[in-house]
Amino acid sequence: MRKFNVGIIGATGMVGQRFMLLLQNHPWFNVTVLAASSSSAGKKYRDAVRKWHMGEPIPEKLADITVMDATADKEKIASSVDFCFCAVNMKKDEIKELEYAYAKLECPIVSNNSAHRHTDDVPMIVPEINPEHLEVIPFQRARLGTKRGFIAVKSNCSLQSYVPLLHPLKKYGIKCAAVTTYQAISGAGKTFETMPEIVDNVIPYIGGEEEKSEIEPLKIWGKVENGKIVPADSPAITAQCLRVPVSDGHTAACFVSFENKPSKDEILKAWAEYSGEPQRLFLPSAPRQFIHYFTEDDRPQPKLDRNLELGMAVCAGRLREDNVFDYKFIGFSHNTLRGAAGGAVLLAELLASKGFFD
Repeated sequence: MRKFNVGIIGATGMVGQRFMLLLQNHPWFNVTVLAASSSSAGKKYRDAVRKWHMGEPIPEKLADITVMDATADKEKIASSVDFCFCAVNMKKDEIKELEYAYAKLECPIVSNNSAHRHTDDVPMIVPEINPEHLEVIPFQRARLGTKRGFIAVKSNCSLQSYVPLLHPLKKYGIKCAAVTTYQAISGAGKTFETMPEIVDNVIPYIGGEEEKSEIEPLKIWGKVENGKIVPADSPAITAQCLRVPVSDGHTAACFVSFENKPSKDEILKAWAEYSGEPQRLFLPSAPRQFIHYFTEDDRPQPKLDRNLELGMAVCAGRLREDNVFDYKFIGFSHNTLRGAAGGAVLLAELLASKGFFD
């Protein structure tokens, strides 16, 4: 695989910082451009970052790159890279406009943002689940009038804690599922220092999160028809989403009923044996074992398990029969690695392996 020059748009934010760490020694991707808002433009990266939130220091090899203006410098940025990651903090309409602008400048965008998740010719990919949705990219290019430029997005971070666990069980006919997610503060771009109200507290509302949790899985499980992704019409999912005092890692309590109820051993076997395109292609960021099941009653736990397989694994535990649904279990994933920046890097690796950046 040849090296690709890449940009990070929104490099100073929390997800942008995570991109910096993930890409500093990536075997395929060479970071050559960092971009952010006009207030950061013109500064060295180390000076533009108001607060570094990561546990590891700013990568020295990237710290002295001069930050560019994501909006004013987009023509220069687009012409100097093979593609860009995008993780900006802007209004949804502004994000749509910005990502379209880059795509039309023939710069592919791998987006961490939600603005295009419901655009029917923009693939929303969990690489182990629906890589076939990349088939819509030529149709999107035709709509945009581009040869190289396109937009691909990753799903909402909280979905990674339960959708990958439901997916291998779809062969048993999932009738319905209920999920409650317990979401880390980094999902809101916060730390305990910047979100003191979460200490010794649970906040039972995250704006828009429950709608995403119920609707986005249906697009992931949809089919490509006539150049568009048509969402699945089932299973029905109901969700509640809570913000909890955890730094990193989203936990899900999931309840599920089936048309053809499997045994517990059949579910465990389906999880243990499931792998996807990233594992078959040995993509650099892919976990060797996608789903890890813990037999201990008190696992998975954010503090113990969030960095499993460099934070790219999906964890499960406490599978048991339920007296209302057929089964219940606990799911878990690292929200800024598997759920955000790491998931976007894995998506970019999938795109690169399929030739979409050539």
